[in-house]
Amino acid sequence: MQKKNKVRIYLDYAATTPVDPAVLRAMRPYFGVHFGNAGSVHSFGQIASAALDRSRERIAAVLGAEFREVIFTGSATEANNLVLRGAVKRFRELFPERTPELVVSSIEHESVLETCRDLERDGARVRYVPVTREGVVDMRALKAALGPGTVLVSVMYANNEIGTVQPVAEIAERVRAMRGERAYPLFHTDAVQAFQYLPSDARALGADFMTISAHKIYGPKGIGVLYARQVYDSRLSRAGGVTKINVKRVPHVSPQITGGGQEFGLRSGTENVPLVVGAAEAVARAVAGREREAARVRVLRDGFWKKLRAAWPGVRLNGGVASRLPNNLNVWFPGRRAEELLIHLDRRGIAVSSGAACSARSLEPSYVIQALGFSRERARESVRFTLGRQTTTMELDKTAKVLNEIKKAK
Repeated sequence: MQKKNKVRIYLDYAATTPVDPAVLRAMRPYFGVHFGNAGSVHSFGQIASAALDRSRERIAAVLGAEFREVIFTGSATEANNLVLRGAVKRFRELFPERTPELVVSSIEHESVLETCRDLERDGARVRYVPVTREGVVDMRALKAALGPGTVLVSVMYANNEIGTVQPVAEIAERVRAMRGERAYPLFHTDAVQAFQYLPSDARALGADFMTISAHKIYGPKGIGVLYARQVYDSRLSRAGGVTKINVKRVPHVSPQITGGGQEFGLRSGTENVPLVVGAAEAVARAVAGREREAARVRVLRDGFWKKLRAAWPGVRLNGGVASRLPNNLNVWFPGRRAEELLIHLDRRGIAVSSGAACSARSLEPSYVIQALGFSRERARESVRFTLGRQTTTMELDKTAKVLNEIKKAK
């Protein structure tokens, strides 16, 4: 049991982040004074609706999106499900005689991989593209996986476990070249880990869909953001001897949650205005300080890696060095189980992880590290350190010192 005055060091920012005080201040009025339902016509509802619109506009400006292309969901996991399931459902509505095919990388987040497996059980085809030892998608394998039946390609912007940054703009370009003048294939990127540190203009990147999670960027839990590109559908109609061109905006996905038709019909349910406001504030603050914070944590991360190698000779890095998020280290400790190290560190007040937060409690070895071509044993002996806004040099020095003491104690 930890002593009350023990210094606590948090190095698990890829799992979640503390809510920024400014985000809390922005949200607070909408839990109390401005508690109205955004769908109500009276003044309480109008205030909530205005806040919803302002938040959508703020995020749209950051993403290079149109107002109607920003969709709020209950989480990034829900947003990923909406894209994958919604794209397949829409394709089947348009082409009921054809079998939908998905192409995803082998190291996607479980919300993508498990959804793909479920869709496979429902008759869809899924092609899983391998990655290199550095965790980068094999571009030749990706090209070979694309075919005339491909509905959607999903490759995450940056990996949540090893921090590898994918060449998403290049992947999007290949998908567009395959698409030509047709509607498919579409391209989705999960930018949950990348958003804090990397450019996020969805249109510039060439994404048709992009997923963001507020709680990974110092915003509240329980709110996800989906950029969903819409297209114009032009159809001729004739009435009273007059031919008209009917132009309407249509999404590339069909809704998975139906009801009152909120979020432009893509995600029904009363809008969670406080969390939406918090998400917009978190997005704005992440972008405003992005380059400065990325540079700061990169210096800290590189210094920590040097000290860690001195404290524990023989450790190895999982994933590449050059194309990696600036706050991420995923380290192999040969001969020492990750759960053992996690327990020792936690007893000393240091929080790290052995993989994705959503599956860490199962203590299963990381499928991401195994997808790099490494053994289950190496996966069981790997620990993830992720830095954030509150991380200091003193904390990292302390962590390296504690690890050295753990090594000597065995």
